[in-house]
Amino acid sequence: MANILVFIETKKDEIREFSLEVLNTASKIADASGGKVYALLVGKTDGFDDTLAHYGADVIYKVSDERLSNYLTVPYAKAVKAAMDKAGASVFLLSATSLGKDLAPRVAAKFGVPMVSDITGLEYKDGKFEIVKPLYAGKVYGTFELSADPAIISLRPKIFEKGEPDTSRSASSEELTVDLTDDDFRAKVVEVKEKETGEIDVTEADIIVSGGRGVKGPEGFELLRQLIDVLNKAGVGKVALGASRVAVDSGWIDHSHQVGQTGKVVAPKLYMAFGISGAIQHLAGMRTSKVIVAVNKDPEAPIFKVADYGLVEDLFKVVPEMIKELKEIYKVE
Repeated sequence: MANILVFIETKKDEIREFSLEVLNTASKIADASGGKVYALLVGKTDGFDDTLAHYGADVIYKVSDERLSNYLTVPYAKAVKAAMDKAGASVFLLSATSLGKDLAPRVAAKFGVPMVSDITGLEYKDGKFEIVKPLYAGKVYGTFELSADPAIISLRPKIFEKGEPDTSRSASSEELTVDLTDDDFRAKVVEVKEKETGEIDVTEADIIVSGGRGVKGPEGFELLRQLIDVLNKAGVGKVALGASRVAVDSGWIDHSHQVGQTGKVVAPKLYMAFGISGAIQHLAGMRTSKVIVAVNKDPEAPIFKVADYGLVEDLFKVVPEMIKELKEIYKVE
């Protein structure tokens, strides 16, 4: 039997979709092992019970404390440890977001066990967990059996299915008391500022339109934004603008758009690479995309080796044609 604790990440009073992916995955494992799923909310805890229950939570632990309204590593790790102990959980799952990548190793250190991060596959077999993890910048994938107790695992966002909510499910909830001292708050969040660009973050997108050296400058990204605008009007999902490292380093676009080993790791349903040659650092950040489309003038560009569909052509000819065709197909202006 495997009792599983899932950390629930929230943003702007909403549960992040990544956490629902983890919760649904945990529910499947619990069904296979005969265990229970415990969901942990820290800081803002009200208004989420039904959603968590519908996506697989059996029990919801809440740590309601105004001092935890913004993420802080030390007290959050303490909250996880307290929840793990109370639940008798042998597994801790969370999404490999920026927050998750900070929290997971701290929790592992509290238990004195190793952890595995950014996995792309997870199964429960014969009483043990089998995970799949990209290695060597995504060149190969390794399958491992975990023996650590508890197992601390973070899941790559957008890889695991969120599934459909089961509205017949319900969950119990209880307030969890955590022994927090002033020393736990020696680091404080003074202010949180977000860029108000109005653009979707690449890690949350269903479709990413990405540009590299071949866009030739900021003007090239404006052309890609026109394509994104049409896709948004077509209502095909969340669409974001991505970029390669060379485009960011050239100052053509902000670093927040960078996809790759030194940027953000993404796994959208559709990744469109325009003028991106496909350096290994970039491939490491996007090769787990469901479908990859590449447009590049160089027929030997490495991006074509991972692309599902490739076109050897000038993007400045292709993108306007795509925009024209999409407007006709979806009847948008």
